[in-house]
Amino acid sequence: MKNSQKEAFMVRALQLAKKAIGKTSPNPMVGAVIVKKGKIVGEGYHKQAGKAHAEVEAIKKAGKNARGADMFVSLEPCCHHGKTPPCVDAILSAGLKKVYVGMTDPNKLVNRKGIGVLRKQGVEVEVGILKEECERLNESFAKFIQTKTPFVIMKSGISLDGKIATSSGESQWITCEKSRKLVHEMRGEADAILVGSGTVLKDDPRLTARLNNRKLRNPIRVILDRRNRIKVAAKVFENAGTDKVIYVTSLKLSKGKEKRLRDMGVDILIFPEDDKSFKLKTLMKELGRRDIVSVLLEGGGLLNASALKENIVDKAILFVAPIIIGGEKAPSFIGGQGIQKLKDAVRLKKVEAKKIEDDLIIEGYF
Repeated sequence: MKNSQKEAFMVRALQLAKKAIGKTSPNPMVGAVIVKKGKIVGEGYHKQAGKAHAEVEAIKKAGKNARGADMFVSLEPCCHHGKTPPCVDAILSAGLKKVYVGMTDPNKLVNRKGIGVLRKQGVEVEVGILKEECERLNESFAKFIQTKTPFVIMKSGISLDGKIATSSGESQWITCEKSRKLVHEMRGEADAILVGSGTVLKDDPRLTARLNNRKLRNPIRVILDRRNRIKVAAKVFENAGTDKVIYVTSLKLSKGKEKRLRDMGVDILIFPEDDKSFKLKTLMKELGRRDIVSVLLEGGGLLNASALKENIVDKAILFVAPIIIGGEKAPSFIGGQGIQKLKDAVRLKKVEAKKIEDDLIIEGYF
């Protein structure tokens, strides 16, 4: 089979996997395609944690046509018992001849072991078809399964001179409507959204995922408020009983406020009052223990600066509007003292840029 054909079938597997964006956590997104005599005879994707894996779905669709056929799967088939049986068993039972794997599974329970089982039983396996594309799709899962901490994306809407608001505090709206819609899609894809008290006090946001044409899953709202400044009536606490809210505060929280928040369904995390004792890395470990795989950081300049200083951010997505705000007192998306020497500057890697109307979207990795 030509490389172009292999890539085309893997592209289809990735298209299927993407149908489950925002739905499979803490599991990865996986798509599978079964091909016989150059034609697709079965396909499937992992729809939700606990449900059948992509390989099993594709084998069901293919039926008897699976025997002697090839499978294209975006992630290495599992070989251990979890909520579902091992996919390698289903592949062997179906009589597939060859399996093309996009990327190996970073989970140590599976990593190259699934491939090893298949090869030992006489199934040919080829690894690395559209490897980078497959890895990018599950970059959050890859970090989480290896570190037990979430993949953190720093998102910000800024002017050309890096401002997130005017000196008077006006920030709505710096970017265009299409950019704002894309942000809501990002919220629907993330497990959690993280902001500080300054953002809540200034904008009183709901931090939900909202699009007029389709329903999105709301992320868990994680609110940092060490000085206990946010009022119980803030919009961010609305519907806490159904759309989870984690309120991170200090021992200064009064018993009365704590009871009211808990009665509303708010999950409260109390950290020491001393700033030196409060670490975002500690919070990330706690979120990881709660199976939160990805976090969208929509903080102000101080929170963003702290996140970079503690090295918890994996990726940046900046929506840059073609406007200049100016002013020494206008807040920038990175606050704090900053660096003294250019050699210490934080540099993004694998940088990509694209336009959306007149805005520029810049993505890169730390």
